[in-house]
Amino acid sequence: MQLIDSHRSFGGEQRRYQHRSSSLGCDMHFSLYLPPAAAHRQVPVLIWLSGLTCDDLNFVTKAGAQRWAADAGIAILAPDTSPRGEGVADDPEGAYDFGLGAGFYVNATEHPYAQHYRMYDYVVDELPELLAAEISELDGRRAISGHSMGGHGALTIALRNPGRFASVSAFAPICSPTRCPWGEKALGGYLGDDRGGWAQYDASLLLAGASVDEPTLPIRIDQGAADDFLENQLKPQLLLDAAAEAGVAIDYHLQPGYDHSYFFIASFMEQHVAFHAKYLESS
Repeated sequence: MQLIDSHRSFGGEQRRYQHRSSSLGCDMHFSLYLPPAAAHRQVPVLIWLSGLTCDDLNFVTKAGAQRWAADAGIAILAPDTSPRGEGVADDPEGAYDFGLGAGFYVNATEHPYAQHYRMYDYVVDELPELLAAEISELDGRRAISGHSMGGHGALTIALRNPGRFASVSAFAPICSPTRCPWGEKALGGYLGDDRGGWAQYDASLLLAGASVDEPTLPIRIDQGAADDFLENQLKPQLLLDAAAEAGVAIDYHLQPGYDHSYFFIASFMEQHVAFHAKYLESS
């Protein structure tokens, strides 16, 4: 693991690392913000998963999260959104919604993507193990959040691994990728035509199958009411309906006038950091 960039930010340190990923079979970058408190004690980490076309830098340069993370004493880990490099397969037509920049946080099973596209394993297992071994400032407590494709990733990863996270939040998540064009293309391409294997990566279906006796994570979602993708791609009502049927509470906020951009994310980042800080503190 090699530190390749570092900047002072709100009294803390914004770092960028490069490492060889065993689960993805390529070199990867990730960004890590350490708050001022990390100089004196170990701190928890909020994992941020970005959306389509993004890498690890979009969030750290646009969301303004460092200010609120510094106040709350929380580190923020921002991985890339897909494997990269020579030999990593891309969309055959170079489209933005599949392949490079669009890993969808799944473990691909279809050729040629199965060799590298294992973002689920990378986020759930490899990165936490790497940070535990290499970054002494972190105490092992985790929360997870994300935007759009990354919101889908955060929700599905948290719902499938509730014991690993104190809380989960999302901005404009793809709430049911088995029932929207972005998701159907991605899941079909990475997992094949058998839709039975898709459900494990659909937050709405995971919630629909939840037992009322199972412990549930605190969940917050913010969605812009002026989001161009709201009806066709994101479909939050499917998630809200599934949660209601399962008896799972979601702290849902439909924000009038806001779109799908980082202007929206930056506007409510303070509330999301505070949400996670509350549950990380009690975890």
